Amino acid sequence: MIRSSAAALAALLASSSLSAVAMAQTAPSAAPAPAPASSGFATSEATDPYIWLEDVEGARAMEWVREHNEKSLGVLQGDPRYEPLHQEALAIVQAKDRIPGVGFNRDGTLSNFWQDADHVRGVWRQTTVDSFRTDAPQWDTILDIDALAAAEDANWVYKGVNCLAPEERHCLVSLSNGGKDATTLREFDAVERAFVEGGIVLPESKGGAAWIDRDTLLISRDFGPGTLTDSGYPMTVRLLKRGQAPEQAPVIFTGQPTDVAVSGYTLRDADGAVKAVLINRSVDFYSSETWRLKDDGSLVQLALPAKSEINGLIDGRLVVSLKQDWTAPSGQAFQTGDLIAWPLDAWLADPATPAQLVLRPTERQSVEGVNATRHTLVVALYDNVRGSVRVYRPGQTEWTHTTLDLPQNVSVGVGSASETDDRVFVSVTGYLNPSSLWLADAATGDVEQIKSMPAKFDATGMTVDQHEARSADGTMIPYFVVHKADMPLDGSNPTLLYGYGGFESSLLPGYSATVGKLWLERGGVYVIANTRGGGEFGPRWHEAALQQNRQRAHEDFQAVALDLIARDITSQPHLGIMGGSQGGLFMGAMLTQRPDLINAAVIQVPLFDMLRFHKLLAGASWIGEYGDPDIPEQRAWIERYSPYQNLRAGQPYPEVFIHTSTKDDRVHPGHARKAAARLEELGYPVLFYENTDGGHAAGANLQETARRLALEYTYLSRRLMDTPAQE
Repeated sequence: MIRSSAAALAALLASSSLSAVAMAQTAPSAAPAPAPASSGFATSEATDPYIWLEDVEGARAMEWVREHNEKSLGVLQGDPRYEPLHQEALAIVQAKDRIPGVGFNRDGTLSNFWQDADHVRGVWRQTTVDSFRTDAPQWDTILDIDALAAAEDANWVYKGVNCLAPEERHCLVSLSNGGKDATTLREFDAVERAFVEGGIVLPESKGGAAWIDRDTLLISRDFGPGTLTDSGYPMTVRLLKRGQAPEQAPVIFTGQPTDVAVSGYTLRDADGAVKAVLINRSVDFYSSETWRLKDDGSLVQLALPAKSEINGLIDGRLVVSLKQDWTAPSGQAFQTGDLIAWPLDAWLADPATPAQLVLRPTERQSVEGVNATRHTLVVALYDNVRGSVRVYRPGQTEWTHTTLDLPQNVSVGVGSASETDDRVFVSVTGYLNPSSLWLADAATGDVEQIKSMPAKFDATGMTVDQHEARSADGTMIPYFVVHKADMPLDGSNPTLLYGYGGFESSLLPGYSATVGKLWLERGGVYVIANTRGGGEFGPRWHEAALQQNRQRAHEDFQAVALDLIARDITSQPHLGIMGGSQGGLFMGAMLTQRPDLINAAVIQVPLFDMLRFHKLLAGASWIGEYGDPDIPEQRAWIERYSPYQNLRAGQPYPEVFIHTSTKDDRVHPGHARKAAARLEELGYPVLFYENTDGGHAAGANLQETARRLALEYTYLSRRLMDTPAQE
């Protein structure tokens, strides 16, 4: 749901105009932790009058959706501000002058997936590095998803491609019906530009597949009853030989129903040779086991801590990041956040082989990205939410590092790295600085800016400040404020506060054309809260708000809102909040605990009924984050903040805007539906919109994305910019 492991060339961005960290002169405390719900409302299926809204595409539920869509679209699209905002959003999301996110192929070419007004569903294409340097690269189309969807009369959404190394000719293309997480995998010949007749086809399912060789794959799919975990993900890994039907493939590993998922993958060297066939058993969202499939078919568990991640293989050395303190079989003691490395062959033969420490972050640092070129490890290291890129090289006794000469006080994103040499793409940008793409040679340290996005909004006179707010337990919570430098400090500024606060997902500063054009340029203030639960200061920052400590993250967010008001940046009539998925839960907690602080809330594809989250779609996979509502002790702390159960009559709730997607098979749309229904029952006005396509990202295509953005900023304009502000 909430955290993706996909490689990110996407701009992980920061400001180049940050002021010094400033502390509030006053430190008002947040409200005390909420008392547990006592009304008995929705504490069981029998006491939940809106359980029928969980029937995703049931006739009664969809009629309710249609009625609410008609009403909400009538209100928001009837506002004279909607259409100009919609046209601006459409121009931005369909613009052809965006920087293409590219990935190195082994033959030296670059691959890209691209969407614009002419390619709404998108095209998979490639070009050369030299051509990419030019203002008008010559692209060679490999697969046109719009043409495919039209030819097959299907609602295909592209979800990625997995090509067999080292030739990268034979590929598995992932296609989703309408944007769901579940995908169909089909074998594709990247040279012939065609699906392979009689080739491998894996029917729609969550899960994946990994090549071992041309005729052998590891597959983890839905094979019917007893093959999925409680979270709805594959529980078995099978070894598929070409010519076999998927159900004929023998099972080589079986997890437990309580696991999140199991999956298989290969560890390859820079030449594409398989060095180990591995199986990952995700015991919970953060704890896992890694098993090695030996040549004789037996399995052996690798000596890794439960909370760790394999980052890559460099010159025969296996690099691992640690998410917990750990004493290795060698007797060496390592700390949470460390990057360590072993000589792979020696370690596989003897787990007591000593490891080398590659990097140990400080308390205010975090590793936000790791990638491997042929001979180096490239790390995006953040210090107080400002990024730099370090290049690490293995030595006989220790690893050495240099820092790439990139702009300072920025966010950086480590993108695709070449396996045939040491080139790597790096993205650099800030809240007010358009994204730029750099090509670095990690071997020499040379860097070259090869792309820069034109400004998409007028940032003249705008600035970025970083402040800190004191949370209820005294912890200082950093946050960024993007605004016009001459804004009055009289509480009159329309302010949008964004938060997420979970799953170790960091909110790093970044250039958002839509925020800039649809909000900042129109006089709005944009605020990003780096609360606990995120990863801005490494795993410990996340763990501080796990499970029984979840309320700390809510108090952090409230503290930022209080600090904004204390500084007279804004005031309750002009303060709105926004967040999605886990961030939607964040918004629900603010709504039910401190509605007196806000006048608007955009609640996107939210979690809301936390007593049933583990029973809906992928929800059971998040027990590691929130706890288990079926265990009384854990249910007690969840019930204290679960927004659905804590909605009350007679509260100063503003009119909220809740939106979700019917096709979201990660966070169940029932959360959003039931939230809206309960608010209406209690007498509160609600705007609700459900996109009947789009999946968890709530946008199956660019037109739908533009509509969602225009709806959000029309709503925020109505609530926060109108004078007098709506109460």
